Amino acid sequence: MRAAVVTEFGGPEAVTIADVEVPEPGAGQVRIKVAAAALNPVDGGTRAGVFGAAPGGAYTGLGWDAAGTVDAVGAGAGFAAGDAVVALVHGVAKPLGSHAEYVVVDGAAVARAPEAVDAVHAAALPLNALAADQALGLLDPAPGTSLLVTGAAGALGGYAIQLAGDRGVTVTGLARESDEELIRSLGAEFTTDPGRAAYDAVLDAAVLGGEQALRWTRDGGAFAAVIPNTAPPPARGIRTAALDVRADGARLAQLARLVDDGVLTPRVAETYALADAPKAHARLAEGGIRGRLVLVP
Repeated sequence: MRAAVVTEFGGPEAVTIADVEVPEPGAGQVRIKVAAAALNPVDGGTRAGVFGAAPGGAYTGLGWDAAGTVDAVGAGAGFAAGDAVVALVHGVAKPLGSHAEYVVVDGAAVARAPEAVDAVHAAALPLNALAADQALGLLDPAPGTSLLVTGAAGALGGYAIQLAGDRGVTVTGLARESDEELIRSLGAEFTTDPGRAAYDAVLDAAVLGGEQALRWTRDGGAFAAVIPNTAPPPARGIRTAALDVRADGARLAQLARLVDDGVLTPRVAETYALADAPKAHARLAEGGIRGRLVLVP
């Protein structure tokens, strides 16, 4: 099968399409025939060597998000061949990721796909929706409290706005002036500069850094970073935490239902053939994308 991998770290040109063996599922695992797989900033970091190489491998695989159809199952996997699914293929340094024709995933990381969107849009759900949901779990904002989401026009930020709004939280999105219409359409108030505002909770999806974003958090509030081990020290009674996203098929199934209910909106900016993965990485590196780039094997 074909898979997007890196054998030497570098820029977009480091991504190659390799012929590799089709992986076999073990006990509790499923093999997915990939119909679509989103490209995320973490894939750019993997390509550049930020996280190191896959242990013991000649190449490192790319891709965290997968949407497709179950093709084969191991004992006790909980799914059957033919099921339409989405999955989080967790890991920054792995031999194979979802940017491939087939991927094997633990059944506990898999959920039935939303029915209201196609596979391309479903592929934009797992990583960013789970990250937004788990970051909100760290903040635990109560209904009626205020939340500032930086990087609100991004995929993670957009899901955070919609999930928090569904909880009854008053959300303000920090983004560029050109993104105002988008932010308001997601259900948030909009700002380009919070100034002296102090929110009950701040989710720093833009990775501005704790010193900056803590200024917008009220005394005794809560702050969450979206990169592991980057939480600033607590200050002024503020709870601080950093997200380390984890696979959770049960919660992913609930998020998929929220797509069907119209609460969550997967956004796709562009699609690329798997063979054009280097071009997709080049577009990712340019920045300014509103929605996910998605590879189609």
